[in-house]
Amino acid sequence: MRLLVTGGAGYIGSVVAAQLVEEGHEVTVLDDLSTGHADAVPEGAAFVRGSITDARGVLDRGFDAVLHFAAKSLVGESVEKPGLYWSHNLGGTLALLDSMRQAGVNRIVFSSTAATYGEPEHTPIQETDPTRPGNPYGSSKLAVDTALAAFAGLYGLAPVSLRYFNVAGAYGPFRERHGVETHLIPNVLKVALGERPSVSVFGDDYPTPDGTCVRDYIHVADLARAHLLALGACSPGEHRIYNLGSGSGFSVKEVIDVCRQVTGHPIPTVAGPRRPGDPAVLVASSEKIMRELGWKPQRTSLETIVADAWAGCGKPETGRGL
Repeated sequence: MRLLVTGGAGYIGSVVAAQLVEEGHEVTVLDDLSTGHADAVPEGAAFVRGSITDARGVLDRGFDAVLHFAAKSLVGESVEKPGLYWSHNLGGTLALLDSMRQAGVNRIVFSSTAATYGEPEHTPIQETDPTRPGNPYGSSKLAVDTALAAFAGLYGLAPVSLRYFNVAGAYGPFRERHGVETHLIPNVLKVALGERPSVSVFGDDYPTPDGTCVRDYIHVADLARAHLLALGACSPGEHRIYNLGSGSGFSVKEVIDVCRQVTGHPIPTVAGPRRPGDPAVLVASSEKIMRELGWKPQRTSLETIVADAWAGCGKPETGRGL
């Protein structure tokens, strides 16, 4: 298939683009490089530097589907600059959908987020649970899901939204390289790399086994594979939504301990107060995508996820066996 990957120079988009190329698809990456990296575009994929608001000229070249990753994704920044997130995430996607209509492209796989759920009533979270996002980032992503459902009903669009939780690990040379890093595993590894003195632990008095937050981590390679499966699930007039996670959670302390084992570094920690709005436990139910699309995560152990992330930094697994 001829596929357009928006935001394909970013972390997740680049891994998906790489897997698509490996599967023999003809891939074009559209990215403005505001947060992505030109060297993250996989070999074998064409690259167009530009915004999703200008996608019409690219789509007119003829594509079978779009995989849409281009978005602003920092929760804190979204609170400080909500207009930026609404205009880019929702406004940009609406422009992309209009361009797709005009170009006759109706299949789209959308990179959504578990932030659409907000504070969960229970775990594991299911697709039928209430969506009550607690920040403009999650709200803008949920608004895109609403727009996708509307376009499906009005114009026969065939969208699939994938809502994922904490993505980590690396896929060969494709790894996390954010200008502002907010994710736990790369921040812990920065300590082992000597780029920061310690890692902060926000809250150690949660109602969890060790007092720290528990989160669901999914390997980026497993996540990418789900996007390829989702392409085959696109159905005109129907908006499908799937959660993606490993199905089990790991605490902040567990993540840090595994990072110590993998890197061989002591990784000092600094205790801090809870962050407002941080739930004690966030774990996804992925039963629906397993049942309907046959997806099954392969790299679910925390040791594998951390070791791949560490190898992506160019480091050997120095702590194995310690």
